Amino acid sequence: MIYLDNSATTPIHPEVLKAMMPYLKGGYGNAGAVYRIGRESAKAIQKAREQVAQLFNASADQIVFTSGGSEGNNMVFSYGMRCMLEERGKKHVVISQIEHDSVYEAATHMFKPSGKADIKDDFYTHFIHTKQDGTIDVKHLEELLNTDESIGLVSVMYVNNETGAVNPINHIGEMCKERGILFHTDCVQAAGCHAIDTNLIGCDYATISGHKIYAPKGIGAIYVRDKSMARSLIYGGSNQEFGLRGGTENVASIVGLGKACDIICSDFGAQRVTVSLLKRLFYENVISGLKEYGIDERVHVNGASVGDVGKTLNLRIEDIDSETLLLMLDAKGVCISAGSACHSHKSDPSRVLTSMGLSDDEARDSVRISFSSMNTPVEVEEAAEIFSACVKTLAGLQR
Repeated sequence: MIYLDNSATTPIHPEVLKAMMPYLKGGYGNAGAVYRIGRESAKAIQKAREQVAQLFNASADQIVFTSGGSEGNNMVFSYGMRCMLEERGKKHVVISQIEHDSVYEAATHMFKPSGKADIKDDFYTHFIHTKQDGTIDVKHLEELLNTDESIGLVSVMYVNNETGAVNPINHIGEMCKERGILFHTDCVQAAGCHAIDTNLIGCDYATISGHKIYAPKGIGAIYVRDKSMARSLIYGGSNQEFGLRGGTENVASIVGLGKACDIICSDFGAQRVTVSLLKRLFYENVISGLKEYGIDERVHVNGASVGDVGKTLNLRIEDIDSETLLLMLDAKGVCISAGSACHSHKSDPSRVLTSMGLSDDEARDSVRISFSSMNTPVEVEEAAEIFSACVKTLAGLQR
Protein backbone atom coordinates (compact mmCIF):
# COMPACT_ATOMS: atom_id res chain seq x y z
CA MET A 1 0.00 0.00 0.00
CA ILE A 2 1.14 3.55 -0.81
CA TYR A 3 -0.46 6.00 1.57
CA LEU A 4 -0.82 9.54 0.22
CA ASP A 5 -3.63 10.95 2.34
CA ASN A 6 -1.59 12.54 5.10
CA SER A 7 -3.88 15.58 5.36
CA ALA A 8 -6.53 13.17 6.65
CA THR A 9 -4.26 11.43 9.13
CA THR A 10 -0.67 10.31 9.49
CA PRO A 11 0.90 7.09 10.76
CA ILE A 12 2.36 7.23 14.25
CA HIS A 13 6.07 7.99 14.17
CA PRO A 14 8.17 5.13 15.63
CA GLU A 15 9.79 7.50 18.14
CA VAL A 16 6.35 8.75 19.21
CA LEU A 17 5.14 5.22 19.82
CA LYS A 18 8.31 4.43 21.75
CA ALA A 19 7.75 7.44 24.01
CA MET A 20 4.14 6.41 24.63
CA MET A 21 4.71 2.75 25.48
CA PRO A 22 5.81 3.18 29.14
CA TYR A 23 2.51 4.98 29.84
CA LEU A 24 0.48 2.28 28.11
CA LYS A 25 2.09 -0.40 30.27
CA GLY A 26 3.44 0.30 33.76
CA GLY A 27 3.04 4.07 33.95
CA TYR A 28 -0.75 4.05 34.06
CA GLY A 29 -1.12 6.26 37.15
CA ASN A 30 -3.74 9.00 37.26
CA ALA A 31 -1.91 12.33 37.03
CA GLY A 32 -4.09 13.72 39.80
CA ALA A 33 -2.99 11.11 42.33
CA VAL A 34 -0.42 11.85 45.04
CA TYR A 35 1.39 8.50 44.96
CA ARG A 36 4.51 7.93 42.88
CA ILE A 37 3.08 6.59 39.62
CA GLY A 38 0.53 9.41 39.67
CA ARG A 39 3.27 11.99 40.18
CA GLU A 40 5.26 10.41 37.34
CA SER A 41 2.27 10.81 35.03
CA ALA A 42 1.89 14.45 36.06
CA LYS A 43 5.59 15.02 35.40
CA ALA A 44 5.27 13.42 31.94
CA ILE A 45 2.33 15.68 31.12
CA GLN A 46 4.27 18.77 32.15
CA LYS A 47 7.20 17.76 29.94
CA ALA A 48 4.82 17.24 27.00
CA ARG A 49 3.20 20.61 27.67
CA GLU A 50 6.60 22.25 27.41
CA GLN A 51 7.33 20.40 24.16
CA VAL A 52 4.03 21.51 22.63
CA ALA A 53 4.61 25.07 23.85
CA GLN A 54 7.90 25.07 21.95
CA LEU A 55 6.01 24.40 18.71
CA PHE A 56 3.88 27.52 19.37
CA ASN A 57 6.78 29.59 20.74
CA ALA A 58 4.63 29.99 23.83
CA SER A 59 4.71 29.30 27.57
CA ALA A 60 3.69 25.90 28.89
CA ASP A 61 0.86 27.43 30.92
CA GLN A 62 -0.70 28.68 27.65
CA ILE A 63 -1.21 25.13 26.35
CA VAL A 64 -4.42 23.19 27.03
CA PHE A 65 -4.66 19.56 25.90
CA THR A 66 -7.81 18.52 24.02
CA SER A 67 -9.08 15.48 22.14
CA GLY A 68 -8.05 17.05 18.83
CA GLY A 69 -8.44 20.02 16.52
CA SER A 70 -12.23 19.83 16.42
CA GLU A 71 -12.59 20.13 20.18
CA GLY A 72 -10.12 23.00 20.32
CA ASN A 73 -11.97 24.85 17.57
CA ASN A 74 -15.30 24.26 19.30
CA MET A 75 -13.88 25.70 22.54
CA VAL A 76 -13.40 28.99 20.72
CA PHE A 77 -17.01 29.05 19.47
CA SER A 78 -18.64 27.82 22.68
CA TYR A 79 -21.60 29.26 24.53
CA GLY A 80 -19.08 30.60 27.01
CA MET A 81 -17.44 32.64 24.24
CA ARG A 82 -20.83 33.97 23.21
CA CYS A 83 -21.48 35.15 26.78
CA MET A 84 -18.02 36.65 27.03
CA LEU A 85 -18.44 38.61 23.80
CA GLU A 86 -21.84 39.82 24.92
CA GLU A 87 -20.25 41.21 28.10
CA ARG A 88 -17.85 43.15 25.88
CA GLY A 89 -20.64 44.41 23.66
CA LYS A 90 -19.25 42.52 20.67
CA LYS A 91 -21.86 40.18 19.18
CA HIS A 92 -20.49 39.55 15.70
CA VAL A 93 -17.82 37.08 14.55
CA VAL A 94 -15.98 36.68 11.25
CA ILE A 95 -14.84 33.42 9.68
CA SER A 96 -13.72 32.44 6.21
CA GLN A 97 -15.71 30.28 3.82
CA ILE A 98 -12.81 27.82 3.62
CA GLU A 99 -12.74 26.89 7.31
CA HIS A 100 -12.79 23.28 8.48
CA ASP A 101 -16.27 22.11 9.49
CA SER A 102 -15.28 22.19 13.17
CA VAL A 103 -15.02 25.98 12.87
CA TYR A 104 -17.68 26.56 10.23
CA GLU A 105 -20.40 24.48 11.90
CA ALA A 106 -19.54 25.56 15.44
CA ALA A 107 -19.56 29.23 14.48
CA THR A 108 -22.80 29.13 12.50
CA HIS A 109 -24.50 27.10 15.24
CA MET A 110 -23.62 29.59 17.96
CA PHE A 111 -23.62 32.73 15.78
CA LYS A 112 -26.14 32.48 12.92
CA PRO A 113 -25.10 33.58 9.40
CA SER A 114 -25.86 37.30 8.98
CA GLY A 115 -28.65 36.64 6.47
CA LYS A 116 -30.40 34.24 8.88
CA ALA A 117 -29.95 36.11 12.15
CA ASP A 118 -32.95 36.39 14.45
CA ILE A 119 -34.18 39.96 14.87
CA LYS A 120 -34.32 39.40 18.63
CA ASP A 121 -30.86 37.88 18.69
CA ASP A 122 -28.27 40.06 16.99
CA PHE A 123 -25.43 37.54 17.31
CA TYR A 124 -24.28 36.63 13.82
CA THR A 125 -21.43 35.53 11.56
CA HIS A 126 -19.82 37.40 8.68
CA PHE A 127 -18.11 35.34 5.95
CA ILE A 128 -14.91 36.49 4.28
CA HIS A 129 -14.78 36.07 0.51
CA THR A 130 -12.38 33.55 -1.01
CA LYS A 131 -9.96 34.32 -3.84
CA GLN A 132 -9.40 31.97 -6.78
CA ASP A 133 -6.13 30.75 -5.30
CA GLY A 134 -7.96 29.43 -2.23
CA THR A 135 -6.80 32.12 0.20
CA ILE A 136 -9.07 34.64 1.88
CA ASP A 137 -9.75 38.07 0.44
CA VAL A 138 -7.86 40.24 2.96
CA LYS A 139 -9.32 43.44 1.52
CA HIS A 140 -12.82 42.13 2.18
CA LEU A 141 -11.83 41.24 5.74
CA GLU A 142 -10.44 44.72 6.28
CA GLU A 143 -13.65 46.20 4.93
CA LEU A 144 -15.69 44.14 7.41
CA LEU A 145 -13.47 45.15 10.32
CA ASN A 146 -13.67 48.84 9.36
CA THR A 147 -17.45 48.93 8.96
CA ASP A 148 -18.67 46.75 11.86
CA GLU A 149 -17.58 47.82 15.32
CA SER A 150 -19.48 44.89 16.88
CA ILE A 151 -17.00 42.28 15.63
CA GLY A 152 -15.39 40.60 18.62
CA LEU A 153 -13.76 37.51 17.12
CA VAL A 154 -12.11 36.55 13.82
CA SER A 155 -11.16 33.01 12.84
CA VAL A 156 -9.04 32.24 9.77
CA MET A 157 -7.18 28.98 9.27
CA TYR A 158 -3.43 29.04 8.61
CA VAL A 159 -3.42 26.33 5.91
CA ASN A 160 -6.49 24.92 4.22
CA ASN A 161 -7.06 21.21 4.70
CA GLU A 162 -8.33 20.59 1.16
CA THR A 163 -6.13 22.77 -1.04
CA GLY A 164 -3.06 23.56 1.07
CA ALA A 165 -3.60 27.29 0.41
CA VAL A 166 -1.69 29.39 2.98
CA ASN A 167 -3.35 32.48 4.45
CA PRO A 168 -1.41 35.62 5.53
CA ILE A 169 -2.23 35.09 9.19
CA ASN A 170 0.51 37.39 10.52
CA HIS A 171 -1.13 40.28 8.69
CA ILE A 172 -4.60 39.19 9.81
CA GLY A 173 -3.41 38.95 13.40
CA GLU A 174 -2.00 42.47 13.18
CA MET A 175 -5.29 43.81 11.81
CA CYS A 176 -7.22 42.23 14.69
CA LYS A 177 -4.78 43.36 17.35
CA GLU A 178 -4.97 46.98 16.17
CA ARG A 179 -8.74 46.90 16.68
CA GLY A 180 -8.82 44.92 19.93
CA ILE A 181 -10.49 41.93 18.25
CA LEU A 182 -9.82 38.36 19.37
CA PHE A 183 -8.14 36.21 16.71
CA HIS A 184 -8.21 32.43 16.37
CA THR A 185 -6.32 30.40 13.78
CA ASP A 186 -6.75 26.70 13.05
CA CYS A 187 -3.16 25.47 12.62
CA VAL A 188 -3.97 21.76 12.22
CA GLN A 189 -2.65 21.54 8.66
CA ALA A 190 0.15 24.06 9.17
CA ALA A 191 1.93 22.14 11.92
CA GLY A 192 5.08 20.47 10.63
CA CYS A 193 5.26 22.45 7.39
CA HIS A 194 4.94 26.06 8.54
CA ALA A 195 6.31 27.90 11.55
CA ILE A 196 3.65 28.59 14.19
CA ASP A 197 4.98 31.53 16.18
CA THR A 198 2.02 32.81 18.17
CA ASN A 199 3.86 36.01 19.03
CA LEU A 200 4.47 36.87 15.37
CA ILE A 201 0.95 35.82 14.43
CA GLY A 202 -0.53 37.80 17.29
CA CYS A 203 -3.31 35.27 17.78
CA ASP A 204 -5.28 34.69 20.96
CA TYR A 205 -6.09 31.06 20.17
CA ALA A 206 -4.44 28.44 17.92
CA THR A 207 -5.28 24.76 17.53
CA ILE A 208 -3.38 21.65 16.47
CA SER A 209 -4.27 17.95 16.19
CA GLY A 210 -1.94 15.08 17.03
CA HIS A 211 -2.88 12.67 14.27
CA LYS A 212 -1.86 15.17 11.57
CA ILE A 213 1.73 15.24 12.86
CA TYR A 214 2.54 11.55 13.52
CA ALA A 215 0.98 11.38 17.00
CA PRO A 216 -2.08 9.23 17.82
CA LYS A 217 -5.70 10.11 17.11
CA GLY A 218 -7.76 11.55 19.93
CA ILE A 219 -5.24 14.12 21.18
CA GLY A 220 -4.65 17.77 20.35
CA ALA A 221 -3.91 21.10 21.94
CA ILE A 222 -5.11 24.67 21.94
CA TYR A 223 -2.89 27.65 22.61
CA VAL A 224 -4.68 30.25 24.73
CA ARG A 225 -2.88 33.57 25.14
CA ASP A 226 -4.90 34.62 28.18
CA LYS A 227 -6.82 31.88 30.02
CA SER A 228 -9.30 34.43 31.37
CA MET A 229 -10.49 34.71 27.75
CA ALA A 230 -11.29 30.99 27.43
CA ARG A 231 -14.23 28.88 28.55
CA SER A 232 -14.48 25.14 29.10
CA LEU A 233 -16.51 22.76 26.97
CA ILE A 234 -16.13 19.90 29.46
CA TYR A 235 -16.79 20.63 33.11
CA GLY A 236 -15.96 18.56 36.15
CA GLY A 237 -12.25 18.99 36.86
CA SER A 238 -11.17 22.32 38.31
CA ASN A 239 -7.58 21.10 38.65
CA GLN A 240 -7.38 19.54 35.19
CA GLU A 241 -6.00 21.62 32.31
CA PHE A 242 -6.17 24.82 34.36
CA GLY A 243 -9.89 24.25 34.84
CA LEU A 244 -10.49 24.51 31.09
CA ARG A 245 -11.08 20.82 30.37
CA GLY A 246 -12.49 18.33 32.84
CA GLY A 247 -11.61 14.63 32.59
CA THR A 248 -8.73 12.36 33.52
CA GLU A 249 -5.75 13.20 31.34
CA ASN A 250 -4.87 10.88 28.45
CA VAL A 251 -1.26 10.56 29.58
CA ALA A 252 0.10 8.25 26.87
CA SER A 253 -1.37 10.29 24.03
CA ILE A 254 -0.30 13.58 25.60
CA VAL A 255 3.24 12.21 25.82
CA GLY A 256 2.95 11.16 22.17
CA LEU A 257 1.85 14.63 21.10
CA GLY A 258 4.72 16.16 23.04
CA LYS A 259 7.22 13.87 21.35
CA ALA A 260 5.75 14.61 17.91
CA CYS A 261 6.14 18.34 18.52
CA ASP A 262 9.68 17.78 19.76
CA ILE A 263 10.54 15.92 16.53
CA ILE A 264 9.10 18.76 14.43
CA CYS A 265 11.02 21.42 16.33
CA SER A 266 14.32 19.52 16.18
CA ASP A 267 14.20 18.92 12.41
CA PHE A 268 11.69 21.43 11.08
CA GLY A 269 13.58 22.61 8.00
CA ALA A 270 14.33 19.14 6.65
CA GLN A 271 10.76 17.92 7.12
CA ARG A 272 9.11 20.79 5.28
CA VAL A 273 11.58 20.49 2.40
CA THR A 274 11.03 16.73 2.18
CA VAL A 275 7.24 16.87 1.87
CA SER A 276 7.37 19.82 -0.53
CA LEU A 277 9.78 18.00 -2.84
CA LEU A 278 7.66 14.83 -2.74
CA LYS A 279 4.61 16.87 -3.75
CA ARG A 280 6.46 18.35 -6.71
CA LEU A 281 7.88 14.94 -7.68
CA PHE A 282 4.41 13.41 -7.79
CA TYR A 283 2.94 16.23 -9.88
CA GLU A 284 5.81 16.30 -12.37
CA ASN A 285 5.62 12.54 -12.86
CA VAL A 286 1.86 12.63 -13.37
CA ILE A 287 2.17 15.41 -15.96
CA SER A 288 5.00 13.53 -17.68
CA GLY A 289 2.92 10.34 -17.77
CA LEU A 290 -0.05 12.11 -19.34
CA LYS A 291 1.86 14.36 -21.75
CA GLU A 292 2.48 11.69 -24.37
CA TYR A 293 -1.30 11.25 -24.68
CA GLY A 294 -1.92 14.99 -24.87
CA ILE A 295 -4.12 15.05 -21.78
CA ASP A 296 -1.72 16.77 -19.38
CA GLU A 297 -3.52 20.05 -20.10
CA ARG A 298 -6.65 18.57 -18.54
CA VAL A 299 -4.94 18.62 -15.13
CA HIS A 300 -5.50 21.75 -13.04
CA VAL A 301 -4.14 22.65 -9.60
CA ASN A 302 -6.63 24.00 -7.06
CA GLY A 303 -5.25 26.24 -4.34
CA ALA A 304 -1.60 26.07 -3.36
CA SER A 305 0.72 25.83 -6.34
CA VAL A 306 3.03 22.90 -6.84
CA GLY A 307 6.06 24.97 -5.94
CA ASP A 308 4.66 26.23 -2.62
CA VAL A 309 5.90 24.81 0.65
CA GLY A 310 3.47 22.26 2.04
CA LYS A 311 2.21 18.71 1.88
CA THR A 312 -1.14 19.08 0.07
CA LEU A 313 -1.82 18.92 -3.65
CA ASN A 314 -5.38 19.34 -4.94
CA LEU A 315 -5.90 18.38 -8.57
CA ARG A 316 -8.87 18.66 -10.90
CA ILE A 317 -8.81 16.47 -14.00
CA GLU A 318 -11.34 17.49 -16.62
CA ASP A 319 -14.03 14.88 -17.34
CA ILE A 320 -12.55 12.38 -14.85
CA ASP A 321 -14.89 11.38 -12.03
CA SER A 322 -12.97 11.60 -8.77
CA GLU A 323 -14.87 8.84 -6.98
CA THR A 324 -14.21 6.35 -9.78
CA LEU A 325 -10.55 7.37 -9.85
CA LEU A 326 -10.25 6.88 -6.08
CA LEU A 327 -11.77 3.40 -6.28
CA MET A 328 -9.39 2.40 -9.09
CA LEU A 329 -6.40 3.67 -7.14
CA ASP A 330 -7.57 1.89 -4.00
CA ALA A 331 -7.77 -1.38 -5.94
CA LYS A 332 -4.16 -0.84 -6.95
CA GLY A 333 -3.02 -0.03 -3.41
CA VAL A 334 -2.79 3.78 -3.59
CA CYS A 335 -4.66 5.87 -1.01
CA ILE A 336 -5.70 9.45 -1.81
CA SER A 337 -8.93 11.33 -1.13
CA ALA A 338 -11.57 13.45 -2.82
CA GLY A 339 -11.14 16.24 -0.28
CA SER A 340 -11.65 16.57 3.44
CA ALA A 341 -11.91 13.25 5.28
CA CYS A 342 -15.01 14.68 6.97
CA HIS A 343 -16.74 14.78 3.56
CA SER A 344 -15.33 11.61 2.01
CA HIS A 345 -18.70 9.82 1.91
CA LYS A 346 -20.79 12.78 0.74
CA SER A 347 -21.77 13.58 -2.84
CA ASP A 348 -22.16 17.30 -2.19
CA PRO A 349 -19.44 19.40 -3.83
CA SER A 350 -16.75 20.86 -1.59
CA ARG A 351 -17.77 24.15 0.03
CA VAL A 352 -14.11 25.18 -0.07
CA LEU A 353 -13.69 24.59 -3.80
CA THR A 354 -16.99 26.18 -4.84
CA SER A 355 -16.14 29.28 -2.77
CA MET A 356 -13.00 29.57 -4.94
CA GLY A 357 -15.20 29.80 -8.04
CA LEU A 358 -15.25 26.16 -9.18
CA SER A 359 -18.53 24.78 -10.46
CA ASP A 360 -20.17 21.88 -8.65
CA ASP A 361 -18.95 19.44 -11.31
CA GLU A 362 -15.42 20.85 -11.22
CA ALA A 363 -15.35 20.47 -7.44
CA ARG A 364 -16.55 16.86 -7.74
CA ASP A 365 -13.80 16.11 -10.26
CA SER A 366 -11.10 17.18 -7.79
CA VAL A 367 -8.86 14.94 -5.71
CA ARG A 368 -6.44 15.58 -2.85
CA ILE A 369 -3.01 13.98 -2.57
CA SER A 370 -0.96 14.72 0.55
CA PHE A 371 2.51 13.66 1.60
CA SER A 372 4.58 13.06 4.71
CA SER A 373 8.23 12.74 5.61
CA MET A 374 7.57 9.01 6.02
CA ASN A 375 6.88 8.67 2.28
CA THR A 376 9.78 7.83 -0.04
CA PRO A 377 10.59 9.15 -3.54
CA VAL A 378 10.36 5.60 -4.90
CA GLU A 379 6.80 5.03 -3.71
CA VAL A 380 5.75 8.53 -4.78
CA GLU A 381 7.03 7.87 -8.30
CA GLU A 382 5.24 4.51 -8.34
CA ALA A 383 2.01 6.15 -7.15
CA ALA A 384 2.28 8.81 -9.86
CA GLU A 385 2.69 6.11 -12.51
CA ILE A 386 -0.39 4.27 -11.23
CA PHE A 387 -2.34 7.53 -11.01
CA SER A 388 -1.49 8.41 -14.62
CA ALA A 389 -2.43 4.94 -15.82
CA CYS A 390 -5.82 5.17 -14.10
CA VAL A 391 -6.50 8.58 -15.63
CA LYS A 392 -5.61 7.25 -19.08
CA THR A 393 -7.99 4.34 -18.62
CA LEU A 394 -10.83 6.58 -17.51
CA ALA A 395 -10.14 8.86 -20.47
CA GLY A 396 -10.49 5.84 -22.78
CA LEU A 397 -6.86 5.94 -23.91
CA GLN A 398 -5.74 2.54 -22.64
CA ARG A 399 -7.10 -0.62 -21.11
